Amino acid sequence: MRYRSLSAALLLGCSMTIAHAADGGLLATGGVTSIEGSAGGGIVPWAVLGSYAEDDEWGGTVTLSQASVDDFRLSVMGASLNYRNRVEFSLARQTFDLSSIGGELNQNIFGVKYRVAGDLIYGNLPQISAGIQYKENTRFGLPDAVGAQRDSDFDAYLAVSRAWLAGPFDRTWLVNATVRATRANQIGLLGFGGDKSDSHELVAELAAGVFLHRSLAVGMEYRQKPNNLNFADEDDWVSAFVAWFPTKSVSITGAFLDLGDIAGLESQQGYYLSLQAAF
Repeated sequence: MRYRSLSAALLLGCSMTIAHAADGGLLATGGVTSIEGSAGGGIVPWAVLGSYAEDDEWGGTVTLSQASVDDFRLSVMGASLNYRNRVEFSLARQTFDLSSIGGELNQNIFGVKYRVAGDLIYGNLPQISAGIQYKENTRFGLPDAVGAQRDSDFDAYLAVSRAWLAGPFDRTWLVNATVRATRANQIGLLGFGGDKSDSHELVAELAAGVFLHRSLAVGMEYRQKPNNLNFADEDDWVSAFVAWFPTKSVSITGAFLDLGDIAGLESQQGYYLSLQAAF
């Protein structure tokens, strides 16, 4: 089965409007779904868990997104399940359309995230979560040809998130910092490890946003990348997003993307759009 146009290159919504809702968690405290299926922003997993599940509840999300840059298009279908606001199980199916050279790459991602300590809003500790993602590249011909060493691997990360309800200019602000151990090439779409380096590397991922309205957030994300392949340097990713939460059940995220050079094709810039449903 082909999963085209269901995608996302960067669900960017570093999102969390912090406004009281009728029940469950505060509006947007589950963020949106990243391109790898876990909750947070568009290109960075946050310490938050998807949906609005509280300590005695289950919750979940489903997401369709697409990102299009000059020579490529990334489509993503994602879903997650939140158990008692403690553990998140997620999955994502990525389709990477090589529109300039023909063909496509596919990747499946299975994730688990565990809330270790703290809270996004309340208490002395920020929310701290640890996660692991198992990634399998299902079309390994091109990655193998350019020097990738394997078609599947694990990423592990530690994320810290905090929101302030009454920050500067009387707005809600939020920040996130994530440290990831990875050897994925272009997040795994070009396989794992390479002829330049075949070891896991620690990389930094950052996000910050502000709520202009209780349901509207703007912000930026940054994702550092390893550089394992001799055939082409791999650049870091940056995005600027707008995330809208009209209700607790629906969020819509749009973003400008700057993904740098990808597979030797220079200055890949474009847009992203994502739709998430939470329950």
